[in-house]
Amino acid sequence: MKRLTKVLMDGGNDLNIMYVETLDDMGIDRARIRPTGAPFHGIVPGKQAMPLGQIDLPVTFGGPSNYRTEALTFKVVGFHRTYHAILGQPCYAKFIAVPNYTYLKLKMLGLGGVITIGTSFKHTYECEVECCDHTTTIIASEELVDIRKEVIEEAPDPKRLTGSFEPAEGSKEVLIDPETTERKMVCIGTTLSFE
Repeated sequence: MKRLTKVLMDGGNDLNIMYVETLDDMGIDRARIRPTGAPFHGIVPGKQAMPLGQIDLPVTFGGPSNYRTEALTFKVVGFHRTYHAILGQPCYAKFIAVPNYTYLKLKMLGLGGVITIGTSFKHTYECEVECCDHTTTIIASEELVDIRKEVIEEAPDPKRLTGSFEPAEGSKEVLIDPETTERKMVCIGTTLSFE
């Protein structure tokens, strides 16, 4: 049984997410992943994510003397991970778990009483820094791709002669500063809308 040390408990998330890399690390055969056609939102900012499928796995909280195991359904995703898994509202509901985000604790009833799961502020901070760095890298690479596309689209036509600017139809010359004696002019379009 593999112990997952980097699990995000996300009470605002309405699904449990497992990364395919985590399944591979756990030695779970990918053939156990069932197909699903529903995309989800909110994991990748501004984009929908399409899971590879879903899988049911037993999850255990606690230790040998006091534990609780329940089967959870996970959406399996194929993008790079910063956590081993993300546990959302379905996990809280199944375990009837109560989170305390201030103290980084999760409490639930086990076979021998209350189970308290917690972590250190240092560990949480390190995970957050890694996640932010990863997100920044992804956003920067996506922005770079968009910038490259824009540059290619806006590249000048090499067949057009340099210096052959032709004003648009409906333009007029206007003094830049009518208060000065300099006669600097600018050409503006007369067909522009006020919006």
